[in-house]
Parts: sequence; structure tokens; C-alpha cells
Amino acid sequence: MSATAAGAAGVTGRVLNIQHFCTNDGPGIRTTVFLKGCTLRCAWCCNPESIRPKPELAFDVRKCIGEKECGLCLKECPEDALYVVEADGKVRVNWDLCTDCGKCVPACPTEALFQFGREMTVEEVLAEVEQDAAFYQESGGGLTLSGGECTLQPEFSAALLAEARRRGINTAIETAGNVPWDYFQQVLQHVDIVMHDHKLTDPGRHKRWAGVSNARILENFRRAYTTFPQTRFVARTPVIPGVNDDEEHIRSVLAFIRPYPNVVDYQLLPYHRYGEGKYGFLGRVYALKDFPSVPAETLRRLQGIIDEAFGRTKP
Repeated sequence: MSATAAGAAGVTGRVLNIQHFCTNDGPGIRTTVFLKGCTLRCAWCCNPESIRPKPELAFDVRKCIGEKECGLCLKECPEDALYVVEADGKVRVNWDLCTDCGKCVPACPTEALFQFGREMTVEEVLAEVEQDAAFYQESGGGLTLSGGECTLQPEFSAALLAEARRRGINTAIETAGNVPWDYFQQVLQHVDIVMHDHKLTDPGRHKRWAGVSNARILENFRRAYTTFPQTRFVARTPVIPGVNDDEEHIRSVLAFIRPYPNVVDYQLLPYHRYGEGKYGFLGRVYALKDFPSVPAETLRRLQGIIDEAFGRTKP
């Protein structure tokens, strides 16, 4: 075992999920490792289960077979956070009492109760990642770290990416950049491709919709562009109707990134509601449930501005 591999052996991280054969998280076919924990509170978040840093309980009432047929979980909760609704005889969770201890999960035979997140070592993660090694070679893919915010676990992320690189695997991350610069720098030195969000450029609007100012985010991106000139950066905007689907935002992002030659592209990610159901699993309410999809014409118009800035317009 090399010194690099030995140093990574004892490092653990809180992993939400590992998805294979991903084609939208960087070039080629990739394995995307989602980590727990995020410093933003975006109203449109499609991964609400990734926000809190620790493993947390989730409940799918559709899978519950009820107290009469089962009821095993009720005996396991030390906080009495589980109770039965008389109308259907099924269990519910009092989220104010639940401490996410997870003791009820093994007792549930139908997996109506489950947990988002688990501790994993670098080696455990790479054992899954390397199952797809042949596809990386053929497609130019590799490993992508996402979240949550993967740079919020800098020691684990850096160790995982460094060891992946040592094994010849291309590395990428998806990040919002709202972490201390030391965290950001520690991770970025082991990354080939950085896909980073410019959600909103106006500080007030950013705080309203994402929960924090974007001052640290923009400063981190500026420093990253100049500190890692050989790293490829891809700017991205999740396009949310009525929030940032305007030319002003797109042109502001372009003005920010175009002076840096290593920012090689700017991509638009259309708003979707695929993660809405997970809010119910966690006892939360989805804030944008009444928002419409972004019109195709709006996306074409905004994409046209980006293509022109990158010299991709047709003659």
C-alpha cells in the first residue's frame, strides 16, 4: 500500500448515496458520490435529505403495514416519537421528538422506516466506484463528488479524490462554494473538473432564495480560478422560474467568469420537481410546489446569450 493509500485508509465520511452510470455529472459515464451536509438552504433544493450533516430518519407511509399487522417499530423508539393514527392504523413520526437515532429502522420489515446517510471509509467508497472502471476508460468518465456540499467534508473528500487520482480515475466535484477557503483549497487540489453553481449574482436575492449572502461564494470562485489555472471549471445555474430566469443574471455570471480562460463552459440546469416527494419522507414542506417549469423558449433565449459569449453561435 502506498503512503497516499495508507493515509486515506482511516478517513471516514458521511455518504448519502452512490449512483452508478451517471451522464449529467461531468464528462463521460461517471459514478457520483453524494455526501451529507450543506451550508445553503435553497428553496428549490431537490436533495433535502443531503442538507443535514448527520444520518437522519425517513418514513414512507405507503410502505407501512400498520400496527395491527406489525407495530414492531413502536417498541424500539426511546423517545416515543412514533405513534399510530386511528384513521388508517398506520404509524407516523413526531418529527419534533425524533432524534434520528435509527433504532426503529432494523425493526421495520417493509423498510417504511429508513435512514438517509451512513459513515463510509475511503476504501469502501472506492470499492464501489471501481466497479465501473471499464466504463470510465471507454467514455472519459470518472468519479464525481456531489452533495449536499462535498467540500464541507474536506478531509474525507480530499482523501477520496487523491486516492481516486492515484488509481487513474478522473475526478470532478459539484459545489456551491459556500465554505471556508481552507476547505475549498484542500479539496480542489485533487480535482480535474469543478462544476460550480452561480445561483444568483445579486447578494440580496441570493440571501432570500438560498439563505445566505453570496459574498464568500464569489470570493472563493475568484481565488479558485487563479489558484488552480490548470483545473477546468464549468459554471452552472439551476434556472428557477421567477427567481433567476432573466438575462441580467446570465450576463452578470458571464461578466464574472469570462476573464478566466479555465472556466470552459457555462451550463443551464432547468428547474424540476423530482425531489419533491423526499420532503414528505422527512416531515418537511416543499416551498416551491406551485412553481411552473421554465418555458423552453426562455431556456433557448438564455442559452443563446451563453453561446454567443463563448463564440458558439452559428454563422
